[in-house]
Amino acid sequence: MLKHTAISLIALTAATPALAQTSSLGDDIVVTASGIEQPRDEVGQAITIVDAKTIEQRQTIDIVDLLATTPGVRFNRNGSTGGVTGVSLRGAETTQTLVLIDGVKVNDPSGIGDGYDFGHLLTGNISRIEVLRGSNSVVHGSQAIGGVVSLMTATPAEGFAANASAEYGYSDTLSTKADVSGTAGRVSGGIGAAYFRTDGISSAAVGTEKDGYKNFAGNARLKVAFSDALSLDLRGYYINADVDFDSFFGAPADSGDVAKLNQYVGYAGLNLGLFDGRFTSRAAVTYLRNDRDNYFVRGTPADYGYKGTNLRFEYQGVVAPVEQAKLVFGYEHERPDYDFFGFGSTATARANIDSVYALGIVQPFTGLSVTGGVRHDDHSQFGGATTFGANANYSPNGGATNFRASYGEGFKAPSLYQLYDSFSGNAALRPEQSKSYDFGIDQSLADGRAQLSLTAFLRNTTDQINYDNATFTYGNIDRTRAKGVEATLALRPVDALNLSASYSYIDARDRSGRPAFDGKRLPRRAEQAISVSVDYDWSFGLSTGATITMVGDSFDDAANNVPLDGYALAGIRASFPVGEHFEVYGRVDNLFDANYATAFNYGVYGRAAYGGVRVKF
Repeated sequence: MLKHTAISLIALTAATPALAQTSSLGDDIVVTASGIEQPRDEVGQAITIVDAKTIEQRQTIDIVDLLATTPGVRFNRNGSTGGVTGVSLRGAETTQTLVLIDGVKVNDPSGIGDGYDFGHLLTGNISRIEVLRGSNSVVHGSQAIGGVVSLMTATPAEGFAANASAEYGYSDTLSTKADVSGTAGRVSGGIGAAYFRTDGISSAAVGTEKDGYKNFAGNARLKVAFSDALSLDLRGYYINADVDFDSFFGAPADSGDVAKLNQYVGYAGLNLGLFDGRFTSRAAVTYLRNDRDNYFVRGTPADYGYKGTNLRFEYQGVVAPVEQAKLVFGYEHERPDYDFFGFGSTATARANIDSVYALGIVQPFTGLSVTGGVRHDDHSQFGGATTFGANANYSPNGGATNFRASYGEGFKAPSLYQLYDSFSGNAALRPEQSKSYDFGIDQSLADGRAQLSLTAFLRNTTDQINYDNATFTYGNIDRTRAKGVEATLALRPVDALNLSASYSYIDARDRSGRPAFDGKRLPRRAEQAISVSVDYDWSFGLSTGATITMVGDSFDDAANNVPLDGYALAGIRASFPVGEHFEVYGRVDNLFDANYATAFNYGVYGRAAYGGVRVKF
């Protein structure tokens, strides 16, 4: 049924008629494609933007629930809010998704595969998300095999601005946030905080004990322009989280396990522009620290824990001798560190990675933009890795139609755990490598009131790291292939009505040659997913909306013996302004109380209602 629905959606988007002529919605600016700001119609890669208006309108708490409405994204969550959560792009491993917060790489060096746990990342004061799909290690280095998820907090307002909100709902859930920002002369800055608390649900699907969760997130920005050419940029992000979870082996059951996280993210950069902006430089130091402690019983000393840090130095230069050409080049040095304690032992490991890259962006004639680049990374353990990438965007009609094509190579360095763990580590591991191709078309109709995008993609990954049961160590034993199509549709037939829809088909399979797994679908990656959102602004101030997301069948294991049934989720929402600065809002998630699973034997939320207030100045 899902397949027929998806085909019908594509047919509908392809047949969308031209609507009444009106003003253009304007060009979007993206950063993740090349590491610098570019109009999206100069980029040949597939990128989805979730802006501040959408984040506020959807009322979503978990970042992954927003990501799930974009094409090419699949996720799995271990039970209650705060449970371990992974995001897969175009069928890649969750550890092959590179994650940035305000430009800082936040993948955890203390994780088994350096993945990022999205379970503690709530919308809070996040104001923009860019999702780049496809390999792009030329710009971003290790882990950008499936793609990149870049999250940004709000830039400081001109003058002064303040915002706050509070909501309450199902399972004694309280969510609050506030931020203030402003600009005075050459100094601008802002600070924000968000707090979330819930009794949650049982992480074990058959459990009866609720697993609670608390999360505090803070962010700050400061920019000082010493002159028109020189500025200092400081950014910080912090997460403190405390989650109860059920740890079970075999039959699922309630347990008293607790996990606590402290995550520190920092950025300090100097920006210099010379020759009327034709040469710009950025030198920055970034820092990530993840402290993760685990307890079998709350109130006792930590039984085991991990600390992962990553100190990076970045230099980026941009030369634009003419308006039609740019050269982006840079050097990066990073030092990931890993520390473990527990069960009567400790472990420490670290590495050094030095990288250089260059990227050329040219527009040989009106309507055509071509980008190509190369990167070399030198790892202190396994040596060097060189990656290439190129993309092109051509518009014959001033941006109304864009033809896109891209080729990207990706690599992922072995994690410190995979290299150096005393029981299963393998110091001879090679980096995972990928080659990614895609071709797409974007069509804008009726001065931007209707926008359609279609993309086809293929990715081959070799030397993928997995646990080798023959040697009881990690090895480069996997090969995988993913191919598929993505479609998005945005309609605004009248100013008051907005509709957005996305569809993706992903065929991600094992190509390792191992008899038990070869040809099998990769686990927890449904082939098909559709999401449709509709919002309407009534003349008397009320705003209403609904989102329906349908996800197809998948498997929980690599041998495809444990099925996960497909599901459909519906949610409704509304908001109403009271005066100029005040607004009340509410939503109902999982409206029809669907019973489903994104990970076998883990619980999910049923129908849940929430209501809140917002104030803005």
